[in-house]
Amino acid sequence: MTIPRKSRIASGVLAGLVTFASTALPAGAQLAIKRSPSGFNLFTVDEDIRLGRQSAVELERLMRLVTNARAERFLDSVLARLTAHAPGPRYPYRVRAVNAKEATTFALPGGPLYVTTGLMGLARSEAELAGLLAHSVAHVALRHGTARASKAWMAKAGVGALGGLGSGPGRPMRIANAVGGLGPEAAFLNFASSDEFEADALGTELLSRAGYDPVAMSAVVASLRREGRRNPELKGLASSHPFAAGREDRIRNLLNVLGHHGASELVGGFSTVRWIGRAGVPATLHWKTAAGVVAADTTPVIPDVPAPSSRFARYSHPDALLSIEHPDNWQAEASGFAISFAPPGGVIHRPGGEPNLVLGAVVNFYAAFESDVERWNNSLVNNYAPFLDRSRSRGLLEDATDDLVRQILSASPHLSAPMGSARAEGSRGYSVRLSGRSPVTGEMERVTVYTRSLPDEHVVYLACIAPAKTATTVERACSKMIQSLRVNDAAAHRQQQ
Repeated sequence: MTIPRKSRIASGVLAGLVTFASTALPAGAQLAIKRSPSGFNLFTVDEDIRLGRQSAVELERLMRLVTNARAERFLDSVLARLTAHAPGPRYPYRVRAVNAKEATTFALPGGPLYVTTGLMGLARSEAELAGLLAHSVAHVALRHGTARASKAWMAKAGVGALGGLGSGPGRPMRIANAVGGLGPEAAFLNFASSDEFEADALGTELLSRAGYDPVAMSAVVASLRREGRRNPELKGLASSHPFAAGREDRIRNLLNVLGHHGASELVGGFSTVRWIGRAGVPATLHWKTAAGVVAADTTPVIPDVPAPSSRFARYSHPDALLSIEHPDNWQAEASGFAISFAPPGGVIHRPGGEPNLVLGAVVNFYAAFESDVERWNNSLVNNYAPFLDRSRSRGLLEDATDDLVRQILSASPHLSAPMGSARAEGSRGYSVRLSGRSPVTGEMERVTVYTRSLPDEHVVYLACIAPAKTATTVERACSKMIQSLRVNDAAAHRQQQ
């Protein structure tokens, strides 16, 4: 998991947001433009770029690209204006037009963008096409693609994914193939409604900063939603980029802040390139399905795992982010900010599946899985941290604990958190005990999640996994581990720069 700058923990308005107040809005209202990625992501920025490049090579073998030099210059010029203002890493952005009647766009991790001639034909001006590209640039800058792939992979790999199990060469493509391959079902090509809202907001700002009239974003989103009701060629776009109700309203509210200044044409020549490539029979998008994937073995495995040693050793993260004591017969494996601890036999590797942690612990910094609105709404339905009054604003630690446990339960449906499973651990921590019959071992399993708030208001967690018959002994070791945890905040903040 990465810890994006200013976004390891969120409550109310996410950290990493820039808020704007406007007298044109209701009193006290705020609008937020998200500038930096936040949330659970198993990929590094470099892995985003490598995954995007590998995916682009495969996709371009299957799609009929427009090779008209005028169209290429036009798209390159519009994109350059937008990416000059994109926040975050300087990704190698590029855009290509695809000759296809289907109206859709693809934003691959790390920068490659594609827009079909069918979608270009639905834009009514250069500014509206720039709005579509700005929206795609925002998806890349906010790392929505690999965040979605990470969450989908966690659903397959279970709690061990929280600690980055399964790292090593080839991991990005292995995860991508496990969650849909490179076709339209690929997790990194399909976004949630919350992703769309964020990409609309940042894309609208990029449009304005590039010199275009940002009202074009509202216009093109409204046009696509209307067209989508009757045009089957927009089916693919609607499934990968949900036309959630209220998108235009949110953009219009943002326009009250950004204003309606700017041009509808800056590069020029949109009318001459709009229909390029549509003279012949449009190409049909054909997709590669994941090949050579071995079906996972689901036969229960009873592991032979030694008890935690009574002797403890101190482990220090390679980047000096944290140190922690652990049983000296447990081995540590670091993956980014995360660390997994397990004894021999504690991780089961099965053909066609990801590593399964059946006894051990994972330690990591918390990053939100859901948007702030989603977390609050979901917690009102079922929350797991011991909140006494859910009508009151909850704190950072409660918010993180609730979100983390809910995601573990979603990824591991064999687990449950009965009432009374959560308890406060002093003023700066919680523990939540989950249990259920493991599909890996066929035995009852306990997962205890410990969360701790740090002086800088970030949160760190430890998830302890063990078969129920040895859980008491293992949890005793995990309790000692969390008490011994020491975090180097200065080093953690340096890693975010």
